[in-house]
Amino acid sequence: MSLPPIAVALDVPTLDEAVELASALSGEVAVCKVGLELFGAHGPEAVARIAEHAPVFLDLKLHDIPTTVGRSATALGKLGVAMTTVHACGGSAMVSAAVEGLQAGWEAAGSVGDAPIVLAVTVLTSMTEDDLRSINAPDAATQVPALAALATGAGAQGLVCAPTDLAAVRAAAGPDSMLVTPGVRPAGSATDDQARVATPEAAMAAGANLLVIGRPITRADDPAAAARAIAASLRQDA
Repeated sequence: MSLPPIAVALDVPTLDEAVELASALSGEVAVCKVGLELFGAHGPEAVARIAEHAPVFLDLKLHDIPTTVGRSATALGKLGVAMTTVHACGGSAMVSAAVEGLQAGWEAAGSVGDAPIVLAVTVLTSMTEDDLRSINAPDAATQVPALAALATGAGAQGLVCAPTDLAAVRAAAGPDSMLVTPGVRPAGSATDDQARVATPEAAMAAGANLLVIGRPITRADDPAAAARAIAASLRQDA
């Protein structure tokens, strides 16, 4: 039986807490997401310890010149991560460097199994249309598909976009790209700092392949039960 298409965001302050959550959620979610907070505090140890319980989605959103991003991605590939992120707005050369670097690092480490993938972030789900206008950027409806097409053309195997952008991104990227969406909240949950959100059922219906869900699971009294409830809602909606 395949695991539910959930990436649980381990955005917690300590590594021990993250490992406890990863252990409790082992077999309940597809991947565990390690972000800037946890990696900044604990570095590669965070990846190694979480990977004992689930594949690791390392979400650092790399954004620099192509050479720097390529070398950084090589280092991350050596850690054995399943997927990592870059900002699509860094340009096609940067995205290509990330794809090549991640693969090179994975091969250099002698890793086995599925090769890691690069996910290109389009526009952050915390950004509003007012934010985009304030920097003279196109609105999300224009900018997101353009960035998706750029990143896919540069070799990114997947894309990160808001639930509201899924249909446009699928049209721009084609049927084979993995679409990962944060800003997913079960009905009745607080939106917190996300501006463009959807329920898990709505996000999957719109074309998502993987749902990033954090606080509705990690702050639940029983995280495993919360994950199972979301998975059950997806099966009922299928």
